[in-house]
Amino acid sequence: MAIEGRNRDGILLAGRLLLAAALLPAGIARALNPSGFALTLAATGMPYPHAVATVSVVVTIFGPLALALGVLPRLTGWALAIHTLVMGLLLHRFWDFAGASALVERELFLAQAGLAGGLVLAALAGPGAWSWQGWWHGPRSSPAPAPAAKKRAAPRAPRSPKPARAAA
Repeated sequence: MAIEGRNRDGILLAGRLLLAAALLPAGIARALNPSGFALTLAATGMPYPHAVATVSVVVTIFGPLALALGVLPRLTGWALAIHTLVMGLLLHRFWDFAGASALVERELFLAQAGLAGGLVLAALAGPGAWSWQGWWHGPRSSPAPAPAAKKRAAPRAPRSPKPARAAA
């Protein structure tokens, strides 16, 4: 069942807002302590941890804001999905733990993976009318369907010659 019209736009907006709300607190926490985040990345063996931490802070602050507002939502969704998945792989390495720690890290990793999946869906769904991009480009109706090919009539059988009229 496809969702169309204003319902679709409202659902896309709600989804973008929920995804942004899930990502923005991590961005704020990283922005408040970028050195601590860089040390966490350095502990995982990440090269250039301060540069990676800075890029991560920028992505996790401006990405959710752009997603919530609908600014380039396809690009933003893909960038955030990749970033979220990479950070999940780096920070929640459940395979390196045992016991209860492994369970906690696995749950955190799966939450990150699920969030990345939601971001991919947001990227594929596009902005909707209730977004900056929808406002900027103006209201668009869905693309008109391609005109159907005209049906050709079946070829006619050749006409038989008219019978000759008898002279009266």
